[in-house]
Amino acid sequence: MMNIEKLKQEKTIQDLLEFCIINIDKPQNPTSFDVSDFVRKTLNPLGVRKTSHFGTLDPKVTGVLPIALNRACKLTGFFLGEDKEYTGIMRVHEEVSLKKIEEAIKKKFLGKILQTPPVKSRVKRQEREREVKSFDLLEKNGKDFLFKTEVQGGTYIRKLIDDLGKELETGAHMLELRRIRAGIFKEEKSVNLYDFVKSVEEFKKGNESSLRKILVPAEIVSEVYKKVEVKEKSVNRLMTGKPVLHENLNKKIKLQTNEIISLFSPSKFIGMYKVVNDNEVFAKPMFVLQPIKN
Repeated sequence: MMNIEKLKQEKTIQDLLEFCIINIDKPQNPTSFDVSDFVRKTLNPLGVRKTSHFGTLDPKVTGVLPIALNRACKLTGFFLGEDKEYTGIMRVHEEVSLKKIEEAIKKKFLGKILQTPPVKSRVKRQEREREVKSFDLLEKNGKDFLFKTEVQGGTYIRKLIDDLGKELETGAHMLELRRIRAGIFKEEKSVNLYDFVKSVEEFKKGNESSLRKILVPAEIVSEVYKKVEVKEKSVNRLMTGKPVLHENLNKKIKLQTNEIISLFSPSKFIGMYKVVNDNEVFAKPMFVLQPIKN
């Protein structure tokens, strides 16, 4: 596995800003787009041209919102489907026991479920399969229940609570929700907007330590997709978008066809590839991080 902390220290701030991710702790009320745009505008004087967030959170929902900067925006799609973890408060509309809700969850709301996106969502409203990996009730206070759940990316928690209320025949809605994990990005390593702005102001005064601390090299994608290394001498050829040949690999490796990998030379990230196993061709490019032309 790649030593991300070591890489972070080796890169200049400018190199990091060109290809990195910031794990923002989104506050209540602004949209995910608003937060992403705020990050872009704040960092624009430092050379940040564009930003992109990894998965929408409703305005009222708080928590983990990873935001890619500049060329790391091309990786957004590779992170979106990752599992998410939430804590929240559910209110049932009539008195019901903890045991009854737990039984309903075990029966219909664990494992593979079918879910139709809510009316207000921007995606097509058709039934889709999602996986609920865990759904635990942690505390009861009258009709309010503190819960924690881990779900497949793309699962609507508000809809999950609404469907559970229908199953119980009592009705239920979500009072509060906080995302505590989005794939490899966790709550304990997120930064709130106040501290983010403060770190940028410190940088402008000549102190880069707090800004460097919150910039995550986008090479961290290698913690999600298997890291495969190629020979240094093949890098120039691959940077033109050519496929990876078996002979380019640093060592022989067998992977499943259609598996997505992160490709590196011994010294740098090259891009994201899909394994094709087509005679001498090992993988074809999906995204190549080409050098910036001065």
